[in-house]
Amino acid sequence: MGTVIPWWGVLPFAVMLVSIAVLPLVPRLARRWENPRVQLVFSLLLGLPVALAMLVAGGGWHVADSLLEYVQFVVLLGGLFTVAGGIALTGDLAGTPKVNTAFLAAGSVLASLIGTTGAAMLFIRPIIRSNGHRRHRKHTVVFAIFTLANAGGLLTPLGDPPLFLGLLRGVPFTWTFGLWREWLFVNGLLLVTYYCLDKALMRDEDMSKDIVEPLGIKGAGGLAWFGVIIAAVAFAPSVSLEAIRAGHAAFIDYLPLREFVIAAAAAGSWLTSDKRARFAVNGFTWAPIAEVAALFAGIFLTMVPVLRLLDERAGSLPLNVVTLHLFTGGLSAVLDNAPTYATFFEVARNSHLALEPGVELVAATGVPAVYLVAISTGAVLWGALTYIGNGPNFMVRSIAEDAGVRMPSFLGYIAWSVRWLLPVLAASLCLFVAQSPTGRWIGVGLSALVILRAGLLLRGRGLGITPPVPDRPPSEVPMKDAEAG
Repeated sequence: MGTVIPWWGVLPFAVMLVSIAVLPLVPRLARRWENPRVQLVFSLLLGLPVALAMLVAGGGWHVADSLLEYVQFVVLLGGLFTVAGGIALTGDLAGTPKVNTAFLAAGSVLASLIGTTGAAMLFIRPIIRSNGHRRHRKHTVVFAIFTLANAGGLLTPLGDPPLFLGLLRGVPFTWTFGLWREWLFVNGLLLVTYYCLDKALMRDEDMSKDIVEPLGIKGAGGLAWFGVIIAAVAFAPSVSLEAIRAGHAAFIDYLPLREFVIAAAAAGSWLTSDKRARFAVNGFTWAPIAEVAALFAGIFLTMVPVLRLLDERAGSLPLNVVTLHLFTGGLSAVLDNAPTYATFFEVARNSHLALEPGVELVAATGVPAVYLVAISTGAVLWGALTYIGNGPNFMVRSIAEDAGVRMPSFLGYIAWSVRWLLPVLAASLCLFVAQSPTGRWIGVGLSALVILRAGLLLRGRGLGITPPVPDRPPSEVPMKDAEAG
């Protein structure tokens, strides 16, 4: 428990990140790297020595915490992925800016009800299918990651894993409803930006090749399995390492009931789902979840010393609402956002502000409300900055690539998020987190600039910000006759 972590303990995690970013760009290694077995071997070669070193140094409980969180993470994502794979939104709507924006908006609302993973898995395939005849598609998938897989899940503890950890730590279920302004602002600006960008790129499209079919749903019975998973997340207990460590664990504290229920729901969906919906319409494969499981095995193991080092140093960090938001958000982009949230939750609970009289605390958590807003919005919203900030990000990317969309590389995606997402996050920080009139005025100015940029796109004056390279050349766009046949 008192393990001291040297600075070089973060090097395996750094190697993991650099490898994810660089290896897919090396021609001789790219194809081999895409194999989940190779990714798993690489993850274990980096992660197992870290785990062994932590065990030898007396940090066994830290390794156990990380392994448990990894299992919970993979079971939840795998369960939602399996259930969503058996539910197909059929038909082929025209991939127009209005239709695409409506898809993203509906998914952003649903993300807070069935989780960002559930919403992303349910909507990403029909979005890709509706844009099947377009040359420019990657921007739509990138904005789906921004909204469906991240920002849309801010309103309830079911929406994103960090908020669920808050629920387990005593945050009332309805407390996140109060983040509706941040949810509306970020998703609204992203949707406005996306609509204008998509409208600008439509000038390069030939929509006469598109085939429009009425929207329908196959495998609707699978929605009941979604309900089972949501109920399990909300009500079923899991293994309590805290109680086991303290020596007062009951029998139920040793049982992963939540994971059993989720796995049973996934199995039930697999056995009862409409096979045509799963395989013919959705083109279901295990590759996306296999990639996530393989890569995050290494991420969860190598980030153990990183989180411990953060625990040791967090108390000495210069904390206020702005820096707390930036620390939580910035680290959530490169670490998994759930343990990052948990770390800064404890920092906020033990902060000097929590001891001052008259400060509004959140229920029985002992966390100042202003700090919890900063931590919650940072963990959820900033997880969209990289592919590894939130589990669904990688899954959406994998599904899109399986469907033939040439997605940005790890660093390429960061370039997209810095260009389109970061200004919105900065404006949200200034408007809703910063406690000064000056900060709010800066937020208003940044919001105006984001809207102005969107307007310039509509007027055909992209100022070099319109992606110059389409997802595929005209020769690769499917012909209408071929599709009809």
